[in-house]
Amino acid sequence: MTAYLIDTNVFIQAKNLHYGLDFCPAFWDWLADRNDAGKVASIEKVGDELLAGEDDLAIWAASRGDRFFLPPDEAVLPALRETSDWASGHGYRAAAVATFLQVADYWLIAHALAHKCIVVTHEVPADTSSKIKIPNACIGLGLRCMSPYEMLRRERARFVLGTGRVEV
Repeated sequence: MTAYLIDTNVFIQAKNLHYGLDFCPAFWDWLADRNDAGKVASIEKVGDELLAGEDDLAIWAASRGDRFFLPPDEAVLPALRETSDWASGHGYRAAAVATFLQVADYWLIAHALAHKCIVVTHEVPADTSSKIKIPNACIGLGLRCMSPYEMLRRERARFVLGTGRVEV
C-alpha cells in the first residue's frame, strides 16, 4: 500500500527551490527509493502535468513511468463519485467545482480516498468558496494531508553529504 500520494506542486517547488535536480539529487533518489518500497507515489494526472513542462522535471517524471505515477484503477471510480459529491455539496461556487473536477487534484483526492493514502501538498486550507483546496477536500473526506516537510520528517529522510565537506 502506498502511504503517500504527492501533489504536482511538491515536485515543481522542489525542482525550482530547495531540491533542484542539479544540486540535490538525493531528494529525487529518496523519492524513487521510497516508491520502490511502496511508500511514495503520485498519480497519472500529476505525471501528465509534469510532462507538459518539457524540462528536467519532465524527464525525471518520464523515467519513473506508471510505477510512480499510478493510473486509476477500479477502486478509484467510486471514490471519484464520492469526491465529486463532496465538492458539489459543500457550498463552493459552480465554477470552483467545475474547475476542481477538471484538474489532477480531483483525481489525487479520489485515489487517496480509494487507497487510504496521505496526500502530500504545499497547499494550505482556505475558507473560500471560489477554489477547492486539497487540504479542505481532505478534511471534508476524512483524509490525512501534510506538507512534504512533514512527510520527510515522519519518514526520517536524511540528505547527508558523503564526505562531510562542502565543495566550493
